[in-house]
Amino acid sequence: MSILKNGELWLDIKGNPIHAHGGYIIFYNGYYYWYGEDRRDNKYVSCYRSSNLTDWEFRNHVLTTDSKMEGYRVRTKMMLSNEDGSKVNLERPKVLYNEKTGKFVLWVHFENGKNYHDAAIGIASCDTPDGDFIYHGHFNPYGYMSRDCTLFKDDDGTAYFISAARDNADLHVYRLSEDYMNVDSLIHKLWQGEYREAPAVMKMGGKYYMLSSFCTGWAPNQCKYAVADSIEGRWSDLMVIGDETTYQSQAAFILEKDGKYYYVGDRWGGDGEKYFESSYVVYPLELSGDKLDMKYVDEIEL
Repeated sequence: MSILKNGELWLDIKGNPIHAHGGYIIFYNGYYYWYGEDRRDNKYVSCYRSSNLTDWEFRNHVLTTDSKMEGYRVRTKMMLSNEDGSKVNLERPKVLYNEKTGKFVLWVHFENGKNYHDAAIGIASCDTPDGDFIYHGHFNPYGYMSRDCTLFKDDDGTAYFISAARDNADLHVYRLSEDYMNVDSLIHKLWQGEYREAPAVMKMGGKYYMLSSFCTGWAPNQCKYAVADSIEGRWSDLMVIGDETTYQSQAAFILEKDGKYYYVGDRWGGDGEKYFESSYVVYPLELSGDKLDMKYVDEIEL
């Protein structure tokens, strides 16, 4: 098994840079599927597949400006490009598999590509993990702003969407409908006025942990975390983890493998000017008593 070096540009099995920024990994039928932002040309979201988490095969640009658009029961605005032909922004794509419907459902932060005034959720779905996803449009949940986001599926299949709201001042937690295609209830408005973004959630040792970053644009900052006995229960105050720059990274998601947990983050390139050279990092997460620790490593073997 190969070793991944943190902060280097990771390549797929054909030697091409992996473009899966702000992404998410799910495990399905013996493979890990890695979805993430791909801002090149007409692309939005790319998908890679691996059986061992180190050797990644590019599978498909699952969402592009040319993706099929199709309405569903939720009233949304459907657009994958602007009237002048310019691209919109689709950021931090997350995907869950719904066992009841057999659908892979993608949630993403939508902006119009010209300003950050939309602050909306985009939804897409597919019958296969790496097929051409159908885009179902974007909306604001219960009228709220929604920016940096993540998904989390609990052990019983209940899914949650967490996103930055009120110009990033708060984090909102929504329980999803059974088909994962809509919000069912606004559960929490967390840490008002503390300006957290890039949320990532895991369940470890019977408790729930949520990591997030402060709002400093492309510049890395201090990651903090909170703990709860249940997603819908009361969350603790925020506590620091890692160093003051989270080892020069920002959280994308938390990976679980063989009972071990790993922080997966983006190391953004050149204040966004070198976005396509942005790299990835993986740091082990461990419990030390009741404290969550992030271990700095130069390289990782998964």
